[in-house]
Amino acid sequence: MQMTEPQVWTLIGVFAAAILGGMTLMTAQFRRVIRAEVGGLRSEFLGELGALRGEMRGEMNGFRSELGSLRNEMTARFDAVNTRLDSMDARLTRVETKVDDLDAELTTLATRFWGSR
Repeated sequence: MQMTEPQVWTLIGVFAAAILGGMTLMTAQFRRVIRAEVGGLRSEFLGELGALRGEMRGEMNGFRSELGSLRNEMTARFDAVNTRLDSMDARLTRVETKVDDLDAELTTLATRFWGSR
C-alpha cells in the first residue's frame, strides 16, 4: 500500500483525530481533577483558617478577661493604698497639731521663766 491511496490518508486522519481526541479528553479530566483538588484544598484551608480564627478569638477573650480581672485587682489595691495614705495623712495632721501645741506651750513657758521670745 502506497501513501497515495485514500485509505492510508483516511487511516492517518482517523489516527490523528483519535490521538487529539484522547489528548483533549485527558486534558479535560486533568483540569477537572486539578479543579477538584484546588477546591478541596481551598475548603481545607478555609476550615483551618476558621478554626485558627476561632482559637485566636478565644485566646483574645481569655486575655481580655485576665486583663479585666488584673485591672480590678489593681484598682482594689490602689484604693487600699489610698485609704492607708488618707489614714496616715490624718495621723500626721494630728501629730502636727500636737507639735504646734507643744511649740506654743514651750514658747509660753520660755516667756514666763526667762522673759524671752
